[in-house]
Amino acid sequence: MKRILFILIAAAAVFASCNDYETYGDKKEKERNAIAKFISDSSIVVISEDQFNRQGQTTDLARNEYVKFDKNGVYMQIVRQGCGTKLQDGEKTRLICRFSEYNLLEDTITLCNNNNELYYVVAMPDIMQISRTGSSFTASFLSGIMYSVYESAAVPSGWLVPLSYVNVGRPQSADEEYSMVRLIVPHSQGHANASGNVIPYFYEITFQRES
Repeated sequence: MKRILFILIAAAAVFASCNDYETYGDKKEKERNAIAKFISDSSIVVISEDQFNRQGQTTDLARNEYVKFDKNGVYMQIVRQGCGTKLQDGEKTRLICRFSEYNLLEDTITLCNNNNELYYVVAMPDIMQISRTGSSFTASFLSGIMYSVYESAAVPSGWLVPLSYVNVGRPQSADEEYSMVRLIVPHSQGHANASGNVIPYFYEITFQRES
């Protein structure tokens, strides 16, 4: 009788353990739900790439529009087009990036270097070296909080999406501004921690050329 009871208890423990295991499909479903909840809670209006192009590759801030790119699943809002010019084909330069990173699964800010009122802020911006070949961008972090915290020079693919659409100059007068975008980045377009743990992130990022 004791042996039977032991077997039943062991089987129950194994069953509970199996129920606690999350498959990749389970994690992707949680990611989709987290993104959908963020879009709903933030009253975001999602537009197609076709509409984005018809609007001159802009997003209407008054309507809180984000364009969704079907190829990679990234959502983008252009807050400021920025001064100067876009990166040109064959060009290689360094960009100064300030950003905040928000974990959509945990509903919390994880990294930030653009707000001095936050206790986890890092004052120094991130420096990215980037080159453009045709419509493709190659980039790596040279320094900064992303490089330090995630111990990798790899730039999330999602960060490179806006660079086809915004300028990356340096303001030369009071009426010029550097570019700013907001992104919802699924795990497949994020850093190694995001892709390894199936975590979607929200970013607000500014770009400008290094002097």
